[in-house]
Amino acid sequence: MAQFVTFDRNVEVNGATIMSVVNGMGTFKEKGKKILEQHGLKDIQPEGWYPQQAWLDAFKAIAENYGEKTLESIGKAIPTSAKFPPDVDDIHKAIASIDKAYHMNHRNGEIGYYRYTQVSENSGVVECKNPYPSAFDRGIILGMARRLKPGARISLDTSKPTRTSGADSCTFIVQW
Repeated sequence: MAQFVTFDRNVEVNGATIMSVVNGMGTFKEKGKKILEQHGLKDIQPEGWYPQQAWLDAFKAIAENYGEKTLESIGKAIPTSAKFPPDVDDIHKAIASIDKAYHMNHRNGEIGYYRYTQVSENSGVVECKNPYPSAFDRGIILGMARRLKPGARISLDTSKPTRTSGADSCTFIVQW
């Protein structure tokens, strides 16, 4: 499974999460709204539910028009826009909570996961098996880690399969 293709056509994503696209585009906010509208995502309500594939199609258009750095910026905005569990009080819990938040913000079918494994006191690994672009996942993980450790760094584990080469997952190494 490649990025930008839903695992299940029935999956929906909530409006608050979709609005993170607009919030993450900074000075291109109006262009982000236009791309969402071109893919049937108009008048987004924070508590509403919308087809994941339409959102993925919008992501693909954003990637083609604005590049991976924009997708990463959008991902970084997710921790400030989407719903997250309230019990996050250290970096390991914060990164592990990405999966819980992902499940809170998606419904109706197979959505995949974010699997966090603590490697040491100052590092961990996140396997991202979902249809989102890798640059977006990188941004989510980095944004979440930097909420608690501003100097956190992230790198793609190229010894594992990646979605950018057609796999259905990517693995990131997070250090601080």
